[in-house]
Amino acid sequence: MTSTVHDVAILSDFRYPGGTSSAIAAEVRAQAAAGLTTVLVHVPSPHQRDGLPFSPRIAELIRDGLAVLAAPDTPVVARLLVIRQPRIFTADLEVVPRIRAGRTVMVLNQAPGDAVDPVRYYDVDQVRDRVELYFGPGGEGPPIEWAPISPQVRAEVLRSAPDTPLAPDDWHEIIDVAAWWTGRTGPLGELPVIGRHGRADAVKWPRTAGELLAAYPDDPGVRVRILGGGELAAQRLGRRPANWELVPFGAEEPPAFLGGIDFFVYFHDPDLVEAFGRTILEAMAAGVPALIGEHFRPVFGDAALYTTPDGVLPLVRELHADPARYREVIERAREFAEANYGTAAHLDRLLERGVRLTVPVAPPAAPRHARRPVLMVSDNGAGLGHLSRLMAIGRRLPGAHPAVIATQSYGASVAHREGFLTEYLPSRAVLGQGRQRWAGFLQSRLEHLVDLHQPAVVAVDSVPHEGIVAAAASRPEVTWVWVRRPMWRRDVGAEWIARRDAFDGVLEPGEFAAAADEGPTVADRTGVHTVDPITLLDPADLAEPEEARAALGLTPGRPAALLQLGAGNINDIASPVARIARHLDEAGFQVLLAESMIATEPMPPLPGTRVVKMYPISRYLRGLDLVVSASGYNSFHELLSFGVPAVFVPNRETSLDDQVARARFAAATGAALCVEDPDGEELDRVLARAVRPEVRAELTRRCAEIGFGNGAVEAARWLAGLAAENVRSGA
Repeated sequence: MTSTVHDVAILSDFRYPGGTSSAIAAEVRAQAAAGLTTVLVHVPSPHQRDGLPFSPRIAELIRDGLAVLAAPDTPVVARLLVIRQPRIFTADLEVVPRIRAGRTVMVLNQAPGDAVDPVRYYDVDQVRDRVELYFGPGGEGPPIEWAPISPQVRAEVLRSAPDTPLAPDDWHEIIDVAAWWTGRTGPLGELPVIGRHGRADAVKWPRTAGELLAAYPDDPGVRVRILGGGELAAQRLGRRPANWELVPFGAEEPPAFLGGIDFFVYFHDPDLVEAFGRTILEAMAAGVPALIGEHFRPVFGDAALYTTPDGVLPLVRELHADPARYREVIERAREFAEANYGTAAHLDRLLERGVRLTVPVAPPAAPRHARRPVLMVSDNGAGLGHLSRLMAIGRRLPGAHPAVIATQSYGASVAHREGFLTEYLPSRAVLGQGRQRWAGFLQSRLEHLVDLHQPAVVAVDSVPHEGIVAAAASRPEVTWVWVRRPMWRRDVGAEWIARRDAFDGVLEPGEFAAAADEGPTVADRTGVHTVDPITLLDPADLAEPEEARAALGLTPGRPAALLQLGAGNINDIASPVARIARHLDEAGFQVLLAESMIATEPMPPLPGTRVVKMYPISRYLRGLDLVVSASGYNSFHELLSFGVPAVFVPNRETSLDDQVARARFAAATGAALCVEDPDGEELDRVLARAVRPEVRAELTRRCAEIGFGNGAVEAARWLAGLAAENVRSGA
């Protein structure tokens, strides 16, 4: 008897309750609508307990005749075999299904590990050995395709097993937008409704109570509806906020649930590597704005709204009060979902693998531009300055060219928490190597990262060390850009300027004190792309004064001052801190000491002060009445841009940065005060002025007069243009 030849065979464990079953159901429905036949081959995963039933979504497919379930021990013949869920193959199969297929795709729909353990869930090589043994062509026919579900999974697979031969395109999720669309045109009612849906899993929620309540506020001005897993969040808080409504998983169908919320908000444990984010795609298809972390940008491009848990409530209120912008957001998201993840894209990839359609369908969506990242390389510096500038640009890059951060700074953990795919490059000091040996290490490491992530552009915010120059020369197919901050000291840096030709372009962040710049970059501006000063945040990102003061733990009714006198361990002006703190305390101020996020030793306590360790602390500047700060590039431009009264105490021991000239210029323009000699009487005289309300008010007024934009937007646009040109030209 001749065996039935199915168009598509899907092998998986059909008991998974969440995204795996939803993805399979979406593909089967698209195949059935196109007249294709599907057979389901069930293989139990060793990580699922015995006795679990099939997911209702899978059972529905079989009940409705959209797919057939292969009987045990019955041979299966199909034009295409799609295997989903690599954890099935973490142990030898007791019974190997007998499947003969023209082509085979192994969909890697889960990362092998997380940020802590790269092989927490499976060993790529072991899984690959078993799959090749069971279903490989055995020398006949095309090899098995190994297709990640997203750029995040691709990066994690290659981090765990760099030699894995991955397919050039991701086997991304799909969705029938028309089936999910609710037809909404704006928010539902007077109170914004925040919601999320998904299976119960502790890692699907923010780790801390503070982040939980920031993302899903305990606030009578909003409602929070949670379909599935809400009990885990309540347990983490130790209570259920009065404005929260917890709906058991499965009690409502996701389309109906999404029709009853205004904003889909999804934040999870920072160690989790989310494979795709199917619930986010479902929200977009249903017409619900999605507020998510920056690390999802490679998947959802400009269709989502990217923020942090602290930014959720201000953004919700802003959009809820602006129906026109709300409609613009949901229309953009719907168009993105249809164009990039609609059913036509799935049928297109089936056609490419020899599965011919028997029912006419709409032409498949045009193929998306290849997603080629921008690899952003930062120096170790003394703190987070280089890294923060790159993150400022990276968070504004389009989805087609997401940022990958590679840093010598201990701040790599900060970049990871901010949602960036992050690589750590040990510095020369950390490795204890000589200059030449470290140059070879740096070259080799950068070459590996270029080969691994395949960026279109490498943007380097560092002096051009020998290893960087050598790596640029060995990978000429990539566009190399030097992100070169201005305002160098007059007598240093000529040897670095001479290496400019190693790069294809130079991007120079703007400098408010440019008129006082006497460094070597001034004479080397021909062909340099300049932008406004770059800051991590825009004014709209800052917390309102009351919210900021609460986050900083400040007592109402008393002025507050922040001391941030440099970064890392190189700062030698820490000795005046006690004098400054005492002066401000005697003037009635609450005094906060900013501790670097990468400090290797805790900051010693001082009488009348409290240490705060937050990133980015600039988000809370509106809660402060005065800041005493070093005049490094980032803090200098943040304080002026946000109109915060400041006393600048320049650090004279930096290797390149002319902090003295920068602080002098701000004082000369009336935008800030300056103390050049913190060990002398000048400190007391300037602080005596700074504590006066009328002086601080005048500084704020002057900052507003000399206001400037954020060059991070234009910098991201320029780098994205270079990346797009690199993709188009292939060089």
